[in-house]
Amino acid sequence: MKEVALSAKHKELNAKMVPFAGFNMPVSYEGVNIEHETVRKDLGVFDVSHMGEFLISGENALELIQKISSNDASKLTNGKAQYSCMPNDQGGIVDDLIIYRIEEEKYLLVVNASNIDKDWNWISQHNTMDATMRDMSDEMSLLAIQGPKAAEAMQSLTEIDLTNMKFYTFEVGEFAGVDKVIVSATGYTGSGGFEIYFKNEDAEQIWDAVMEAGKDFGIKPIGLAARDTLRLEMGYCLYGNDIDDTTSPIEAGLGWITKFTKDFINSEELKKQKENGPERKLVAFVLDERGIPRQGYDIVNEAGEKIGTVTSGTMSPSLEKGIGLGYVPADIAGVGNKILIQIRKKAVPATQVKLPFYKG
Repeated sequence: MKEVALSAKHKELNAKMVPFAGFNMPVSYEGVNIEHETVRKDLGVFDVSHMGEFLISGENALELIQKISSNDASKLTNGKAQYSCMPNDQGGIVDDLIIYRIEEEKYLLVVNASNIDKDWNWISQHNTMDATMRDMSDEMSLLAIQGPKAAEAMQSLTEIDLTNMKFYTFEVGEFAGVDKVIVSATGYTGSGGFEIYFKNEDAEQIWDAVMEAGKDFGIKPIGLAARDTLRLEMGYCLYGNDIDDTTSPIEAGLGWITKFTKDFINSEELKKQKENGPERKLVAFVLDERGIPRQGYDIVNEAGEKIGTVTSGTMSPSLEKGIGLGYVPADIAGVGNKILIQIRKKAVPATQVKLPFYKG
């Protein structure tokens, strides 16, 4: 089990630590609902240092990224980030990721913790153009400082203008007395904020500074359990649940990051699927009655026949209703359409809705 650089800090704070993607990670501190509400109303800090970071550089860096990525990275300029996915050659997804353009020939790829080795091997396998690759995952820490008060609370730690930083842009500069920190206006919560990347050796200094700067703004440490409820309220896909090696980006509603203005792995097949329409679609639903939909629960029709599967589900702390995502046949998918979720012995009615669940 790997330990993140701030593991001792989490244990001091009496975090509940659990194995996650090969790492010992804080799943909660005070409780999911309290932590969830903290991020929605004030601000919280997540340690997500288990994520993977690959540096792709050299004159062929963009060519490699364009080949493996569904989105069009040629649209990036210095200081811009882009959400994308890596299609496999079987119609599914190797992983989803964020691509940062640091310089013209230097890109940072941030990938999911559970897929670090798989992604590295996949990209290496397709690096026929000899781009320079470096796995920095074990050297870097990552904090997500999320919530409506994040910019105001953290401004004292940096000369970077946090208030006016646009979504999916970033700057490299001094933060909390540490140089060359990547400060990125990204996140996985839907409540605004930043993600900051830095070397492991600076982790404690930055953590202490963040907690001190946020003290008057109600900052709290937040675990991975609340990260999951926050992202689900936004309808953000989680790899391993809503997308995986068997789900296509078209089925998953990720057509917006699948650009057919260029060639990439399996682009021809995905283009056909988009033109013809997929056989199934990922839909969002809210239960019409009390109940909690869970990953793996069956989605059934009126006759009790299985027509799909819940991929993510929870009791929404903000809506106080059962919400979820799941795949159903394309002819059943549609906002307002009814489905049934099999919760133990009862088929609970649910209504398909437009994302996000949480409107802010």
